[in-house]
Amino acid sequence: MSVQFHVSDDLLLSYAAGTLDEASSLLVATHLALCPHCRARNAAADAVGGQLLEALPAADLSDGLMPSVMAQLRRPTAAPPPVPVRPTSDIVIPEPLRSYLGGDLASLRWKRVAPRVQQIVIDIPGCRPQARMLRFQCGTQVPAHSHAGRELTLVLSGSLCDRDAVLQRGDVAETDEQTEHQPHAGPGEDCICLAVTDAPLRFKGVLARLMQPLLRI
Repeated sequence: MSVQFHVSDDLLLSYAAGTLDEASSLLVATHLALCPHCRARNAAADAVGGQLLEALPAADLSDGLMPSVMAQLRRPTAAPPPVPVRPTSDIVIPEPLRSYLGGDLASLRWKRVAPRVQQIVIDIPGCRPQARMLRFQCGTQVPAHSHAGRELTLVLSGSLCDRDAVLQRGDVAETDEQTEHQPHAGPGEDCICLAVTDAPLRFKGVLARLMQPLLRI
């Protein structure tokens, strides 16, 4: 099934311009690995950026810059070790996310944070937005909440039902301060997703608020 819900134009342009934070860039890059449509959009954004750079006036360079660059290019480098080839159909977590996690789904070490909910916080030093893997058992409902900032969610396996939408592998949900919702994992299999938040969630229930410091979300 093809991806139905894509990253927004603003998000993709920030990614192409290199102004997006690392956590959000990780989510966009992982979405691009799963979405041919957005890879084409990103290529178009890169082309526009290249044309804008070509239109800028030329800057003077030091006399020693070109010899220094050529010397670096001539310097021999060790050949990288061969990378074992795996059938893509067996891979649940695509690059670059797989490298951040240190492996594919079978090698991950989840931490239970609530009944039927597990997570892995992805440590990105110096990055304010938080990235985390979330795993909801099928049918699990997330406590009702609103947002103090932007939240990005990329579904990697299973499905996530959010308001009128059913998100599946490769789909992205983008929410902000205007959003109040209570998504739930779809039937059949666990929902595994990558979520990036730049501010704590605002849970409605008392129990969820009490647990929030433990969840770190």
